[in-house]
Amino acid sequence: MTTATPGIHPRAEIQSRVSTGSWRVDPASSHASFTARVAGGPVRGRLPLAGRVRIAKPIEDSEAWLVARTDALSTGSAVLDRLLKGPGFLDADVFPEISFSPELLVCVPTGWRAVGQLQVKGTEHPLACQLDVALNDQGSGQRPDGPPCMTITSCWAIDSRWVTRQRIPALSRRIVMTCSVALELDM
Repeated sequence: MTTATPGIHPRAEIQSRVSTGSWRVDPASSHASFTARVAGGPVRGRLPLAGRVRIAKPIEDSEAWLVARTDALSTGSAVLDRLLKGPGFLDADVFPEISFSPELLVCVPTGWRAVGQLQVKGTEHPLACQLDVALNDQGSGQRPDGPPCMTITSCWAIDSRWVTRQRIPALSRRIVMTCSVALELDM
């Protein structure tokens, strides 16, 4: 656990230690996972993430872009994967990506927030989320053998109508997606 500096809010302290510059998403360590209720039971899946982030000072001038490949969706069931990637749901052949591009990134006393556009099946939807930032190596942001890195996690609530226009009585309207993004500073 990181020791906080007296008089400085822990989130403000993390913000002051995050290096400005270009960061790349480590696709091997980054993913979006989701849970949807179908017929009373949970369906869980995962999509790999890629993208880039540019952190600026002030933090509000920062930019980010995340993308998930819909054809790489995995639920652990080949039949369910084909169904979800198919034309009735994600339509991965026509819409190979889901992307998120924040328009605003801020550090407020209760944490970091991002507000932006989530593009699903070619349509943009407004999305706001809380970001939890963790610097690796107990807060130093530096790996012993590599560039500075950090992990950002967030939880999103997505409307199931963004994924399918079909009325499926057993499908809950809310799909919860958790993103874990491992970032490495481009050097």
